Amino acid sequence: MKKAKLSLDGQDYEFPVLVGSEDEVGIDFTTLRNTTGAIGLDPGYGNTGSCTSTITFIDGEKGILQYRGYPIEEIAASASFAEVCYLLVYGHLPTVDELRDFSDKLTHHSMIHEAMKDFFQGFPPTAHPMMVLSAMVASLSAYYTRGAVDEDVDLNIIRLLAKVKTIAAFSYKRSIGQPFVYPRNDLSFTEDFLHMMFAVPSEPYVVPDVMDRALNLLLILHADHEQNCSTSTVRMVGSSLSNLFASISSGISALWGPLHGGANQKVIEMLEQIRADGGDYQKYVDMAKDPESDFRLMGFGHRVYKNFDPRATILKEAAADVLAELGTTDPLLEIAKNLERIALEDPFFVERKLYPNVDFYSGILYRAMGIPTEMFTVMFALGRLPGWIAQWKEGRDDPKAKISRPRQIYLGATKRPFVPLEERVVKESATVKEPELVPA
Repeated sequence: MKKAKLSLDGQDYEFPVLVGSEDEVGIDFTTLRNTTGAIGLDPGYGNTGSCTSTITFIDGEKGILQYRGYPIEEIAASASFAEVCYLLVYGHLPTVDELRDFSDKLTHHSMIHEAMKDFFQGFPPTAHPMMVLSAMVASLSAYYTRGAVDEDVDLNIIRLLAKVKTIAAFSYKRSIGQPFVYPRNDLSFTEDFLHMMFAVPSEPYVVPDVMDRALNLLLILHADHEQNCSTSTVRMVGSSLSNLFASISSGISALWGPLHGGANQKVIEMLEQIRADGGDYQKYVDMAKDPESDFRLMGFGHRVYKNFDPRATILKEAAADVLAELGTTDPLLEIAKNLERIALEDPFFVERKLYPNVDFYSGILYRAMGIPTEMFTVMFALGRLPGWIAQWKEGRDDPKAKISRPRQIYLGATKRPFVPLEERVVKESATVKEPELVPA
């Protein structure tokens, strides 16, 4: 095994070097603190591997994304979201019988307990759907209390995958004051969600095929993305042996942030701002380069990708196709294309490898499908769910896994005596000056 050498205070230490199946190199610092008395400092964990995993591989320099070894381009072209769920959670593509059984279970576990409907009524109509989603997913723990029992794990995985789309659709209906539309057993996963979103009880509604295909694609592209903020949150919470529902709820909360799952909503808001300002793309590109400006070009750049995000390339083509098939035009799509073109010709962005990411086009697709902006992050969560579950399960099944407990470098005050309140009062009173008397 290869070794890495560290010199500290004149003494050399050796640590094992691990090489992944795709030639990723990592130095195993598991014993760093015990052998050297020091720790590694890596704010944001951008250079720290928190685990080993067999789920997703990313090469940010080359723009590669693979689920269980399968390129995202090939999966997106021909897989169903149910297949991808099975692949991520169980590690292999399902057989025909396995997929049929898995899909049937997803269909027949999509109802939520009737008492949970009362929870929705307790939230104000203005409540953000992500807050509602996180709270409702956590509340599933109250209904399925045997989540830590081995024989219930697979069933709870099915329950969660099936019910989250119902919870998401119900949260939307609650926000617009419409009655809930119950799930149907004769529809696919994606058809059922869209039907619950857009149907009303008194009118027939058929999900357009183009919308069904678009949603299937979007969910697949968001299904997993290695150790990002929300996924690492799920694994960290799960490391304490928290149940599946509580762990996933924590991931939803992490995804809610505008620097993570909320970024596609920020892209739409940025494009609308540019449109309202006359569509001057160059003006906003220049603002993004100006260190004195607070403006950020949302949807460009990525912590991992230093090349094109492969998901963005797929969505760019899909957005144009979906809009064309729906027979609609969206001026924001043209603004996005022109903004992308100008930015990619500018040396500032090219040198910094600030390419469009998945958020740049996903919002336009959701907007074309009639999904409101405040639901964009919920859609992200719906797609990311199988990845979170797979990561939670992998961490839980790892016999070498430990509870997560990062270290820190303390920069606060050094040891000092504590002064009781009574002494502090006396000291403060002694320092208060009496007001000077001014002659009349």
